Amino acid sequence: MAELGSVARSTVEGARQQFQEQIEFLRRKLNLPSESWRDIQRAAHDRAFMVAGAAKADLLADLRKAVDQAVQGGSIGEFRKQFADIVAKRGWTGWTGEGSQAGEAWRTRVIYKTNLATSYAAGRRAQLLDPALLKRRPFWRYVHSDSVVHPRPIHKQWGDMRLTLRHDHPFWQSHFPPNDFGCECRVVAVAAPREGDSSEPPDGWDAVDPRTGTPAGVGEGWDYAPGARTDDDLRSFVQDKLIDYPPAIGKALSADVNRYINVEDLVPDFVRNVLADRQRRDPLWLGFVERADWVGSAAGADVRGYTILLPAEAPRHVDASHGFDGSGQRPAMPQDYGQLESVLNDPDALRAGEKSRNGNPTVVATKAINGETFRAMWEVLAGKRNRSLQLSSQVIKTAQK
Repeated sequence: MAELGSVARSTVEGARQQFQEQIEFLRRKLNLPSESWRDIQRAAHDRAFMVAGAAKADLLADLRKAVDQAVQGGSIGEFRKQFADIVAKRGWTGWTGEGSQAGEAWRTRVIYKTNLATSYAAGRRAQLLDPALLKRRPFWRYVHSDSVVHPRPIHKQWGDMRLTLRHDHPFWQSHFPPNDFGCECRVVAVAAPREGDSSEPPDGWDAVDPRTGTPAGVGEGWDYAPGARTDDDLRSFVQDKLIDYPPAIGKALSADVNRYINVEDLVPDFVRNVLADRQRRDPLWLGFVERADWVGSAAGADVRGYTILLPAEAPRHVDASHGFDGSGQRPAMPQDYGQLESVLNDPDALRAGEKSRNGNPTVVATKAINGETFRAMWEVLAGKRNRSLQLSSQVIKTAQK
């Protein structure tokens, strides 16, 4: 890895340089329909690609493609041409900035620069957190951009004081740049504070402005470190959105999330771990229910926004109770659990099961996979906090000869 004090960085306006971590950050985002820029706040942007007012899937997909190309080296002029073509093709009207040359220039600049700045920051943060680099350079310095036309005084103050803090200082959780629309500040890694560097942020740096809900110098919704979001945050964020979306949009978003999770790589290790460690209790998130109408009909409940969970005790139960039975049933292997999300979301058959021991509804999903029949029973847990289908049992039948 190049030394991060001199690593090539996006110029944002010219945007001819990019790096792999920056591109990967954008690739991992989910297309999320929205009506307002306030629909998605703070670190939810780490996992959600949105353009305020773009609520149609095909429109959002086209805009996403244009932004992807911009991050990979496209100029703002090229992006503006693509934007105009997309808007005309998809018949998008009523968007903020429409109708005047200045308004359209402003809107395209905001979309272009914000996506480049946040993807750059997230990629930069991933580089800065490289263990080998952290060992040599565990401190981060705030660098103000002198190229901005209208510098923010407090950002300039942080740069002028050469604010240099450890990478794990709480300051970076809310103040890792960019800190507002158009902010071009950045962070560099250093071995230690030098003479003249400030090793503590100014007094009151974390005091929240009641007008914006963020600390002074940080714009509304910008008090987060790009790239620091976790999957748990994504789950709770999308879960709330799915309840309000129409079925078609909810299904598409659920499928997008499920592709992102890549359970086939995660599940086998989880199953091996819970079988070896009987004290482990935390479940594994497999995704969201995609066919909420079908599953809900079988469950007798509204399951929009429900997660699919693999409880730690489920593989233990299956391992103890559903091995070879002499009539074509075989034990479930760790890799078999990677099929569970597909069994529920794309089953050959789905029906209501008997009540669980807890008195909750269950659904039974069946699917043929590679000549075998997978049958999984799911307990339906309601309530604002639970809202999930949790695996109760799994049986695998081999082809009868």
